[in-house]
Amino acid sequence: MDVRNLNAEEIADVKRAYTTRRVPEEVMQTLLMGDVTPRIGDLVMARVDQIGSHRRIELPSGRKATLAVGDTIMVAFGNRYAPDQFEAVIGTDLSPCELVAGGGVAAHKICRHDRMREPTRISPLGLVGDGNAKPINLDQYAVNFLANSPPITTVFVAGTAMNAGKTMTSACLVRGFRQAGFRVAGIKSTGTGSGGDLWFMRDMGANTVLDFTDGGLPSTYLAPQEVIEKTVLGLIGHAAQLGNEVAVVEIADGLHHEETAALLRSPRLRQVSKGLVFAANDALGAEAGLLMLRSWGWHVIAFSGQLTRSPLAMREAHRATSMPVVTAKEIQSGILCQTITGNVEPRARSLAKPSELIVAPPQPAVARENLAFRLKALASHATNGSQQAPPSRLGAG
Repeated sequence: MDVRNLNAEEIADVKRAYTTRRVPEEVMQTLLMGDVTPRIGDLVMARVDQIGSHRRIELPSGRKATLAVGDTIMVAFGNRYAPDQFEAVIGTDLSPCELVAGGGVAAHKICRHDRMREPTRISPLGLVGDGNAKPINLDQYAVNFLANSPPITTVFVAGTAMNAGKTMTSACLVRGFRQAGFRVAGIKSTGTGSGGDLWFMRDMGANTVLDFTDGGLPSTYLAPQEVIEKTVLGLIGHAAQLGNEVAVVEIADGLHHEETAALLRSPRLRQVSKGLVFAANDALGAEAGLLMLRSWGWHVIAFSGQLTRSPLAMREAHRATSMPVVTAKEIQSGILCQTITGNVEPRARSLAKPSELIVAPPQPAVARENLAFRLKALASHATNGSQQAPPSRLGAG
C-alpha cells in the first residue's frame, strides 16, 4: 500500500457527497493507494471518467453539484439495490467502478433498469485515511446509540415497491403530528444514502431527521439483518434522546426485498411500534401486502400511497380489505394522529400555561367520513342512474 499526505486545500477542492457528511475534514489526512481492499462504508476519492445517469452529486448541504469529466469526488463504498435503477456491489480492490447513487455510493454495477442510462464511470484514486494511515469508515462517526432512551411513539411506513408513495406518506405523517403540536422525528431506516427524503421530511416540519448513514451505513443492501435492526432501533432511541415525542420511520423498497422482509419480521420492531401505514400502487398490491404484514404480526393502521391518486383504486382497496384508505391531504390534516398516539397529548401543550397553549387542528378518527357510507351512496347513485358527480371527498387529494 502506498500512502500520500492530503492537505486542507486539496480536500476543499473535492466534491464531497452527502454520505460523507458526518466525517470532519480535519481527520482526512492521508490517501491510501495501491493494493487496498475496500470495506463497506470506507471513504474513497475518485476521478470522474465518464458522465452517465448521475450527472450531479449531492453535497452534504443538500445542493446538487454538476459533475464534469476530470472532477475529483469523495464518496463511500457501498452496495445498492434499486429495481427502478441499479443493483451494484463493492469490489475487492480500487479498480474503476461506478457512481451508483447521487448521494455518493461507489460500487460495481450488476444490472440496471432498461430506462436507465449506464451509470457514471469513476476511477478510485485511493481510500481516505486518518493521520495514522488507517482507512476512515462511516461507522466511526455514527451517532451514539445509548442503551436507555425515553419513551417515544413510533409508527412505521412500508410499501409494495419503490415509488409506491412511502416517502410522501411519511412526510405527510410528519406534517400531521407537527401540526398537532408534537415534536416529531422523520427517520429513513433503510435504502441507499441520499438526502432528498430527509430534506422533504424536514420541510414538512420534522424537528429531527435521521437515516442509516447517521448509523454508519452508506446503504443497507446486503448488510446483516442484526446490524440493520440495531441501527433502526438505535436511530429511534436517538430521536427520543433528542426530545422527540413521535418517530415516523420509513422502510425502503418493497416487501419482497430481502432486507425489508427480514426487518419487518423482527419482533423487536413490532414491540416498539404502534403500527404501520402501508403505501401501495394499486388495490391488489394493498391486499397482498396486508396479508403478508398480518402474517408477520403487524397491526396495519391504514393504506395510502399512489393508489389514493385514483378514487376507483381507493374503492377497490377498501372493498377488498375493509381497511381505511387515506389520502396525503387527509394524513397532513392529522386524520391518523389520534389513532396512533391514543389520548397522549403533545408535551408542549401539557406543560404550557393557558396563554401558551398550541392550537392544534381537530383530531378526527380514521373514518372521519365513513368510507363505507360513501360507497353505499355511490352504489345508490349508480342504481338510480343519476348523472350527478360522486362526492368530491372521495378524490385522492
